[in-house]
Amino acid sequence: MSQYYLQQLINGLMLGSLYALVAIGFSMIYGIVRLINFAHGDVLMIGAFMTLALIAAGTPWLLVAPVVLLTGALAGITIERVVFRPIRGAPQVTGFIATLALSVMIENGGLMLLSPQPRNFLFPDLMRTRVPIGPATVALTDLVIIVTTLILVGVLMVIVRRSRLGIAMRATAENLAVARLMGIDVNRTIMAAFALGSALAAIAGLLWGGRFGQIDPLMGLAPGLKAFVACVIGGVGSIPGAMLGGYLLGLGEVLFVGLLPPEYAGYRDAFVFATLILVLLVLPNGLLGRSEEERA
Repeated sequence: MSQYYLQQLINGLMLGSLYALVAIGFSMIYGIVRLINFAHGDVLMIGAFMTLALIAAGTPWLLVAPVVLLTGALAGITIERVVFRPIRGAPQVTGFIATLALSVMIENGGLMLLSPQPRNFLFPDLMRTRVPIGPATVALTDLVIIVTTLILVGVLMVIVRRSRLGIAMRATAENLAVARLMGIDVNRTIMAAFALGSALAAIAGLLWGGRFGQIDPLMGLAPGLKAFVACVIGGVGSIPGAMLGGYLLGLGEVLFVGLLPPEYAGYRDAFVFATLILVLLVLPNGLLGRSEEERA
């Protein structure tokens, strides 16, 4: 029985890692511009299809991940320049509608250009190796996903906490107007936040496709929505909160399916959103979030 529980724990950490990578981007962008980018999940799809194109072109796997990160960053910069920058300062509802429209455009553009037919997506045979961990054996892919997430988030936290860009991002998140008065290039800082967050979402697309074996133009919808839920649970605007929310959501979702009778397995999404409601009833700002009054 301990083998079963350990296997479910690893599955939950793997899924939580994927949610966390996407949720961090949501949190970074909201923390600075106070808008939710509902097209963020579609960057995951872009990363997955870019990976597929690179593999088809014979690109070595060691080069695939850096190119996918760059592709995600460019996608984020484009979204910021084309959609967010022109409406900065407009009411929040304008931003919500604009990003929803962008999401629909990306998804339908993918359906027209790439066809709705799912594509097979396989990691190298080595990644399907089973690794013994205690009484259980775990796919190497799952371990790679978990370790990759921890490394990328660690690098991001160093950037945010130690670099001049990170200091500028934190200052802009606290008060955009004051940051501008202090000489911070607000446009560059916001663009960098979009680039970093979108790069993480794109690499999540690479890992998602490799783990589940198929990709399609609508694949970013469900992970994006659940990552947003994870972001809200952890506290919108908090990077550690987004990561915590991602892991809690992934573990909860897997354990809900794995530990309850099979007839309840189809209600995993109901569990996700019920958890969101319960957390917000007790902690309206999420587990690690702060109110706008505290920011000011």
